[in-house]
Amino acid sequence: METLYATELSVPLYQVCLLLVLSTLVLFVGKVKLALLINYTFVLYWGYWLSREKVVASTVFEIDCIISINRGNALLKLIQVHFF
Repeated sequence: METLYATELSVPLYQVCLLLVLSTLVLFVGKVKLALLINYTFVLYWGYWLSREKVVASTVFEIDCIISINRGNALLKLIQVHFF
């Protein structure tokens, strides 16, 4: 679990801008749940997918990392089922 806390994450600026634009447009339309889903998807993508090389290449790769990734995927699936 220490590996996840010690990992530095740099998010590309175009992705932050994309999140801002998508969330703003969806909120203007009035789809609050869809905006939450977009935000959850971006956060999980940044947290798990962008940092996968650092987490997997670490010498302290433990089962906690796999459990955390599976929890994030399960959370995303539950949110998608609940909203749609």
